[in-house]
Amino acid sequence: METVRTTYLGGLRTSATHVRSGNTIITDAPVDNKGKGEAFSPTDLLAASLGSCMMTIIGIAAQAHNFNVDGTELKITKIMAENPRRVDEVIVEFYFPERVYSEKEKTIIWHSATTCPVYLSLHPDLKKTIRMNYPR
Repeated sequence: METVRTTYLGGLRTSATHVRSGNTIITDAPVDNKGKGEAFSPTDLLAASLGSCMMTIIGIAAQAHNFNVDGTELKITKIMAENPRRVDEVIVEFYFPERVYSEKEKTIIWHSATTCPVYLSLHPDLKKTIRMNYPR
């Protein structure tokens, strides 16, 4: 069964519908590539997918090991390269909520983030900078 159905709407805009749920995402080409930048670009979605995947796998691991990461926030920065135009680096900065995390929990978090399916699917030439910011 198909996963996503995408329609080109014109004007460098697409509509992608998740077949199972019916949820829709609009994309626009970015301003620096002849677009309006009024919605996520496809490469923005790549960066968002990485962050969401990392956080989901961390959440699964936290549940399995009986600790909580609810409220964790991510700041994601995508850096483009030219010739060829591609994503050169994705910087993912985690900000964990106020609580004490053991060294074991931090190890589980790191391992989960760096073994999520999106992380493992990205080309090795794509630089992935991961920063874990725990409360002091």
